[in-house]
Formats: sequence, structure tokens, C-alpha cells
Amino acid sequence: MRLTSLVAPAISLALAACASLPLPRSTPHERWAFTAPWDPRSSASVAAHGAQLDAIVLGWIPLDTLSGQPFELYPDTVARGSGVVRRRMAIVTSYVGSAFHPAVLRQLALDPDALGRSAAAVAQRARREGDRGLVLDFEGMTGPDSDVTRTVVNAMSRAARAAGVGPVIVAVPASDTVAYPARFFESSADLLLVMLYDQHWATSPPGTIASPEWARRTLGMRVAERGASWLVAALPLYGYLWRPNSVATSIGFDDAQRLATEAGTTLSRDPATATLHAAREGADGWELWVSDAGLLAALDGVAGDLGVHRVALWRLGLEDPAVWR
Repeated sequence: MRLTSLVAPAISLALAACASLPLPRSTPHERWAFTAPWDPRSSASVAAHGAQLDAIVLGWIPLDTLSGQPFELYPDTVARGSGVVRRRMAIVTSYVGSAFHPAVLRQLALDPDALGRSAAAVAQRARREGDRGLVLDFEGMTGPDSDVTRTVVNAMSRAARAAGVGPVIVAVPASDTVAYPARFFESSADLLLVMLYDQHWATSPPGTIASPEWARRTLGMRVAERGASWLVAALPLYGYLWRPNSVATSIGFDDAQRLATEAGTTLSRDPATATLHAAREGADGWELWVSDAGLLAALDGVAGDLGVHRVALWRLGLEDPAVWR
């Protein structure tokens, strides 16, 4: 299908969502969400709405930038046995400080003993914490790193299964099929999580986080690689605020509303991308784009239309409250 034939249906769906927030045409069978253990807003959202989700990624397992071994950076702030969380999961990541560290994976891939220790420690921690699934988030890899990524994912998956932890999910950028081709993870991962966000990012010019047209095109590429039943569509709950001559900062829906009110303006929906947008002119001007319930409903519909029935939300604490209605 040509790209131009997708634009009108996507915009029509987004505008309808804005007006009445209807359910998508094909709702997901499972709805997951990620938390940010450093943000109390995230824990508050879990406490208020966790029971509405099928799974929540609560654990945060970073890999040390020198040794590649897992360490504890953030404590788990949600009590076990509370009934709020149906299924607990954890994320394993090379993100430490303010960046991903591809060199950690390269180092581990060259040292089988260190990789084996790291994978076993990750699996044992997940088992001890009662995690029923691991999301492997190793961003920043390049095409030449493909074998490195595959080697580390294979080791982490084997250790997790040996410890009785699963499913194992690999997070991949939506459109990067060179560094993260689906075929490299077919024998190791149970699911592929497609990150349908950052169509525009912190160092790019301002723009939508994820338009329905872009999501349909990129998710469609992943469906063509391996099929819809193997995929999880990760959707944004956040936005970005761009200021002149600086890197954009991540913001939530409430932040966007406050900034617009303080500037004497309003959030308006861009018809081409179905995304809420506001700007302030002048020397201290800014521009923001943010997700809301209307955009999320449109993206939900895109996933359902493509046969993807697992959706994950990044991240709790930043969402438009109307999402829960």
C-alpha cells in the first residue's frame, strides 16, 4: 500500500479520537506499561491504575559500564502482594547516567565468562524479585554490532529460561531494521517490542512524537519481517519541550498543560499528525509536542488494524488522565 493512501484514514481516526475518545477499532488483548522508579509520579500512577494493566515493568536492572555486571540503581517502590500489579516484569538496560553504552555489550560479547556471569546474575535477580518477564533494552547499537547484540541477547535469554523467568522481550527502534533485524532474535526472544516513539527526538527539530501515519508505516515494516503475533507495540505517553539552542527535555501531559497556561496559549491538535502542540514566541520561547488520550487511541487503532494485540505504554506518571477513562 502506498504511503499517501494511509494519511487520510490516520488523520480521520485521530480527529475522531480527539472529539469523543472512542475505543480503537481493534483493541489490544494485552496492555502493559513501564514505570520510572526515579519518579514518584510513576509510583502514584501504578497505585491508582495498576489493576487496569495486564503487566507492569517495575524492575530496573542496569549493566555496569565497566564490568557489564548488573547492579541496583533504583529500589522497587511497589509492594508485592498488594493486588495492584497483575504481572511484574523488569527491564535490563545499558542505559546508565544519561546515555546508552553500546561499548558494554561489545565488551561482554568478547568475554564469554563475563557475559555468562552477567546473564546468570540478571536471571537470578529477576527470579528473586518475582519478575515474570524481562525486557532487554540495548539501544545505540549499529549495523556492525548486530552479532554483538545477538550474542548478548542469546546469553540473557538462555539464563532467564534456565531460571524459569519469561517471556524474554527485546526492545527495538521502530524503523532500524539494519542494527535490529527481527531475524536475529527469532531463536532467542519470545517477543519483539517495537518502540513506536521518538519520530522526533531530543536533538532533532521539533515535531510529533509518533504520528499515526508514521506508526503504521514503521510497525507495518516489523509485521512484514516476522508477523504480528510476535510483536508488542510500545506507545508514548510523554512529549518533548524544545527551547532555542538546547536539547529538548521530556515532559508529561500535565507539564504541557501548565506551560501552555503560563504562556497564555492552548494545546491544539496538529491535523497532520494528530498530536497536541503549543509554542511560545520571543527570546524565551519554546515549542512542545505531547501525547494525549486522543493520539493514543489513534495509535491503538493502528496497532489493532495491523493485528498487533499487545500494547506497552512508556511511561506511567506522564500520561493524560483521560487515558484511564
